[in-house]
Amino acid sequence: MRIAIVGAGIGGLTAALALTRRDMKCVVFERHPTIPDEGFGIQLSPNATSPLLDLGVRLDAAVPITHRELRRWQDGKLLTRTDLDRYRTSYKTMPRGALIAALHAAIPKEMVRTEHRCVAVNGGTIRFADGSTQFFDAVIAADGLRTTAGAAVVTDPPMPSGFVAHRAVLPLDAIDVLGAPDRVVVWLGPSRSCVAYPIAPGLLNLVVVTAVPGMPFTGWDPTVQTLTKSSFATRTLYDRPPSPAWHRGRTVLIGDAAHPMLPFIAQGAAQAIEDAAELAVHAGHPDWFPRFEAARRDRVQQVYDLSRAGRHVHHLPDGPGQQARDRALATAPPGSHDWLYGPPLEERHHLHPRRHPELPEDLPQVIVHGVRRDPHP
Repeated sequence: MRIAIVGAGIGGLTAALALTRRDMKCVVFERHPTIPDEGFGIQLSPNATSPLLDLGVRLDAAVPITHRELRRWQDGKLLTRTDLDRYRTSYKTMPRGALIAALHAAIPKEMVRTEHRCVAVNGGTIRFADGSTQFFDAVIAADGLRTTAGAAVVTDPPMPSGFVAHRAVLPLDAIDVLGAPDRVVVWLGPSRSCVAYPIAPGLLNLVVVTAVPGMPFTGWDPTVQTLTKSSFATRTLYDRPPSPAWHRGRTVLIGDAAHPMLPFIAQGAAQAIEDAAELAVHAGHPDWFPRFEAARRDRVQQVYDLSRAGRHVHHLPDGPGQQARDRALATAPPGSHDWLYGPPLEERHHLHPRRHPELPEDLPQVIVHGVRRDPHP
């Protein structure tokens, strides 16, 4: 089989590597003149690092993270701390461009063809911006939220989520923001949230998500006030439900092309990596696209629900809802992330997210510890 992968991002390059390991012939088409080299950070939870390490991707430059902390907006009071050392593979952070470079280094250079902008896919035929066409037995659309390669499959356009992300990379020694260089810290507050984590020696990645124009942080934890004096790159966050179908004919969608994720639980890249690994498992089977979708759809829906609920539960105004959330976070069991991140050092006892008993019915049950509106028995 000749397989085309449209998009040389994290999902596309992981798919190329995974399929090549199964003796599939792949070509990756990237519309830019060079492989993307973004300096902003990315979080790789154990469910992402595990398949990457299995594929031989070198993550030597990544920063190992041992804890994730959620803190109160006003005074930085600790709401909950997740021990990330409990998992069999580590939680890591790094510049996004460094991860893409590591993936690119793991596959033959000639496999990736830059300056090939896909403008349409018809059956197995890809048409490029220069008017040329090429035919493939299968086309993997890994070209993101506004997919061109998967346009015949996706039915819903992306819509503004109501939130804006402001991103910056700062010198880590500018402020003792983390207390230790091995943790992700998130401040939750009314209409806005802030996350900071190291991505390399001496570098701190900062993301501020706001639901209103501007970023006034008057009255916030002094650490946040200091950090947010920085210069930011700003982008609107868009949302789209998982596509009703992930494949049609010779085309299949992975990553954001199939199911874009809002950033509140840092799972966009992880779910694209999971897609790529699962797609390779079924490659070559006559029904590999339906088998891939069937294997992934329920889990992706759970993760999507969790990420989307962050729009509300990360930004609650002070009051009864915020207090219920904070109590739930404080009493969440150590294994509440196991369904998402993978097996801990000792085998997990459940595979699904669960409702927290203290949360009222009108508060979204998809907080940040794996509780869900529709719990599994």
